[in-house]
Order: sequence, then C-alpha cells, then structure tokens
Amino acid sequence: MSLPLDNLVKISKGGLKAEPPSQSEIDGLLRSATRKLLDARIPSLGLESAFDLAYNAAHALALAALRWHGYRAENRYLVFQALPHTVGFAATQWRVLDFCHNKRNLAEYEGSFNVDQKLVNDLLAVTQELEILVVALGPVSSQNKASQSPK
Repeated sequence: MSLPLDNLVKISKGGLKAEPPSQSEIDGLLRSATRKLLDARIPSLGLESAFDLAYNAAHALALAALRWHGYRAENRYLVFQALPHTVGFAATQWRVLDFCHNKRNLAEYEGSFNVDQKLVNDLLAVTQELEILVVALGPVSSQNKASQSPK
C-alpha cells in the first residue's frame, strides 16, 4: 500500500524515511503511551505534569502508527501531521495535537507554560481516541512488512 507519505520520503521532507516496521518497537511505544495516559489522569497530578504525560503519550502513539506503516520521522512534529494518513484522524483531531505541540515547545524552550484544564481534557480525549485507532491497527504482518519496504 502506498500512502501520500511516500511523496514526502522522495523529497526528504521533514526527515521522513521509509523503514520496515518493528513490532517490538511498536509494542514498546504502545506500552509507554498506555502508562503515560493512565498516569496523566491521576487527579492529584499537577496540570503541567498531566499535560506533559498526555502529550508524550500522544506522541508515542502517533509514532507507533507511523512506524506501523513503515516510516520513521526525524521531525517530532511530522508524526502528528501524518495522522490523517496513518490512522484516518480528522483535521480537528490532529490540530489539537498541533496546538499542544506548540504549547509544549513554548514550555520546553522558552519556559512559558500556559495551559488550562480544558486543554488538558481535550488532549486526553484526543489521545484516548488515538490509542483506540493505533491498537486497532493490530500486529504488523509479514505482508505489511513486505509492502512497506523501502523501494
């Protein structure tokens, strides 16, 4: 199966590369995301910590979906942009992650943390939806590996 992402690989956009999927890598990303998502829902957790955990869970899930399809990105942001192609995410869903990515960068690189409970709740909801879709991809089959080999 050829995804529109193949065109980005050809022009090296965002450091996207074709790479055969690794079931053990995908499983590790799913385990990590599941733990982070559970922890992000701990009621006594601070807002900043909940946001950080939920954001990192979303990133791990988006990366797992990208890897399942046989791609790897050097650009952290590209894993969210690819979600319409990897799991069928609507623009409204991945834009929540885009917004959170920008908030995360401001916090990480400029020390400006400005999120509220509504944003954290929206992030948790979108990440839960993403988790369901990534799990539904199922295991990487040998047929999937063959069809996603770099050309």
